[in-house]
Amino acid sequence: MDKTVELRTLDDEMPHHRGKGTVSESKVPEDFDPDRYELARVGKKEVLKRRFGLVSMTGLSCGLMCTWESLLVLFLIGFSNGGPAGLVYGFLLIWIGNLSVFVAIGELSSSMPTAGGQYHWVSLLAPESTRKFFSYVTGWLTVLGWIAALTSVSYFVADLILNLIQLSDGDFSRTGWQGTFLVWALLLIAVVINVFVSSALPAIEVVVLIVHILGFFGILIPLVYLTPSHNSAETVFTNFQNSGGWSSQALAFFIGLQGNALAFVGTDSAVHMSEEVRNASRDVARSMVSSLLINGCLALGMLFAVLFSITDFEAVQNSADSLTGPVIEIFHQAVSSHTGVIIMATIILVLEFCSALGCLAAASRMTWSFARDRGLPFSRFISMIDKRTTIPVVAILLVTVLSGLLAIINIGNYVAFSGVTSMVLEGFYISYLLAIGLLLWRRVRGDFRDPSSTPLATSYSDYPAERELVWGPWRLSGKLGIANNVVACLYLLLLVFISLWPVTPDVAQGAAMNWAVLVTGFVMIFSIGYYLTWARKSYTGPITEVDLHTL
Repeated sequence: MDKTVELRTLDDEMPHHRGKGTVSESKVPEDFDPDRYELARVGKKEVLKRRFGLVSMTGLSCGLMCTWESLLVLFLIGFSNGGPAGLVYGFLLIWIGNLSVFVAIGELSSSMPTAGGQYHWVSLLAPESTRKFFSYVTGWLTVLGWIAALTSVSYFVADLILNLIQLSDGDFSRTGWQGTFLVWALLLIAVVINVFVSSALPAIEVVVLIVHILGFFGILIPLVYLTPSHNSAETVFTNFQNSGGWSSQALAFFIGLQGNALAFVGTDSAVHMSEEVRNASRDVARSMVSSLLINGCLALGMLFAVLFSITDFEAVQNSADSLTGPVIEIFHQAVSSHTGVIIMATIILVLEFCSALGCLAAASRMTWSFARDRGLPFSRFISMIDKRTTIPVVAILLVTVLSGLLAIINIGNYVAFSGVTSMVLEGFYISYLLAIGLLLWRRVRGDFRDPSSTPLATSYSDYPAERELVWGPWRLSGKLGIANNVVACLYLLLLVFISLWPVTPDVAQGAAMNWAVLVTGFVMIFSIGYYLTWARKSYTGPITEVDLHTL
């Protein structure tokens, strides 16, 4: 006999009738687990421990994005192509665009809360004839995008360390191998924390969120109060620049959006951690939008502080001999003290390293999920879960090794290394575009069912099939949802297009070349070739591991 309990009110965490009022004397299983149900509905068995809540997941997303910190590191991209005014208006455009995108991504994560994210959604939403192919390519782009992101963040930290050493010791001469060795050391520390302190990772991310906010004030206050003079509002809000030498100011403005866009990369980390989040169908979306609002407000405040406090814009532009050189110059103009610069830069360094911690966690879960569905070579080995820690240790190690191998390129050619990491935007944004575009198509067709149309059941076996498209608790209804999906798709098309452009038209020597076209093209050609020759026989899309009727 099924164990049941009486429900006189209906909680919004139940998979049906979310927020639709009350039901008298309804019967549901006593051991009913909404998270297990939602995962089983998309065919997946629960194997990871749900350690994260809303606050800790928001901390991971905020810390991984590192928006206000990354805005400082990537300052020159937008400043050279747009100037102060271009940075401000470009930031607002990117912020609004990302909010539109991740409201839509939140709808997908609420309906189908799985660590696979984009490739899993594409498989469920695409037409039968193309779902395997598009799902497979999306999976490869997302996996390699995350690995490239981990390498990029780790290099940010390594480059900042080298700049601080150079600041302390004027005789120090940096080399490429030093940066690569530092990346390896940082990756090793990140692995140790992710593997051996995995149970404490949610608590660590809460601390990261607190430090992320306090660190903001630790940088903002010196910039505002110690700067000897401040720029006028006219300089900040009306001064556009085209230092890249483009044919028009408008084109320069759009090219400069790349820097602001990179500062928001990693928002979907919560998606790939969703099988470790309690109340995932609700709180994954909430954590993404919350992190965007928090980080957007902090980054806008930091952007204003920097633009009003810089006393010599030309000196900042001339400090681009290294990636984080402009950060050091901005701080030095504000406080005129080596000690002050070191303290302020150390705050950025610590927070960027915390970003690498979260990046490794999200990248490994994405890789593990794709391997679980036989999308990668040696999938059975990569998808193994350590029984003691209930985390994908093999995937964590694989992502770390691949990231470390990418860092080797920096020893010989920094330009080539920049080309590898330049696929971050392309990999993420193309995967978002495919998923949201298919969501829009399904939405217009009316293929999603409202969960309130199905009465409460008395056992798991009475619930509908796991592959049915059912809205989750997070969604925009009616025409508002369609309008938002359209805006998100248009924004993503713009970003995918402009992220292929170099920061300057002078690419004859290759130093200013944007290698995203070559790298992303290679990934797509390789994934298609591997699919046609091998994977189409083994990859069938997300594998159904569990049937609701067997629970």
